Amino acid sequence: MHIFAFPTHPTAFWITAALAVIILGMDKAGFGGGIGFVATPLMALTIPVSDAAALLLPLLMIADLMSLRHYHGKFDRKSIAVLLPGAILGTFAAAFVFNYFSHNERVLKIGLGILVLLFIAFQLGRALIFGALGQKRFPDAVGFLLGSGSGFTSTLVHAGSPFTNIYLLPQAMPRELFIGTTVILYALMNWIKLIPYAWLGLLRVGNLTTVLLLAPLAYVGVRLGLYCQRYFSDQWFHRLVYVLLFITGVQLIWRA
Repeated sequence: MHIFAFPTHPTAFWITAALAVIILGMDKAGFGGGIGFVATPLMALTIPVSDAAALLLPLLMIADLMSLRHYHGKFDRKSIAVLLPGAILGTFAAAFVFNYFSHNERVLKIGLGILVLLFIAFQLGRALIFGALGQKRFPDAVGFLLGSGSGFTSTLVHAGSPFTNIYLLPQAMPRELFIGTTVILYALMNWIKLIPYAWLGLLRVGNLTTVLLLAPLAYVGVRLGLYCQRYFSDQWFHRLVYVLLFITGVQLIWRA
């Protein structure tokens, strides 16, 4: 196959992929509070879960480069130092799980659908969760465990925000410092994920054309997210995406 051969994905794929990448870019810019979780499940409606994860990683890294420029130097170094070692452990643990189930698409889709529904339950209960936690910085050992959970889910479905939010939000950081910390952390994690993705054989040259065609939408999403962050509340946007995410999660389980 020629490296730049035009991909033969169905129309439904391009619709879901375009929406997923724009939302992903908005999330990377700090608007949406973890709604980038929707990207992998959306794309997995039309292609295998492993293919969705493989296509999204380089797109995530492109969006990272755009976000890093805006949040350069605006991050909490202590939080990065605590979360990152655990995230590395979680990343490689997830790679072994992915490898074990890689030939069972039904299990992967059901697992992804369940993760989606758990994420929605977490988001619905987050006010109670963070209210009970109060304002504090967790001990480093707890941060390491939460970082491991973040690395694990991020490797499987590019969504580690629930675990990092549990660690970061009780610290009551200024909004820009909080977003900058997550941007730096996830950017580092995405570079680390290249190692297990290469081991799993998910980095395919044949995906290059698809990535290049979708990459401009990542830029659109980042710019849109930065604009919306300044001028709009993300409350209604959250609700809309969570409805979409719920429907997607149910669809994944139903189809599997």
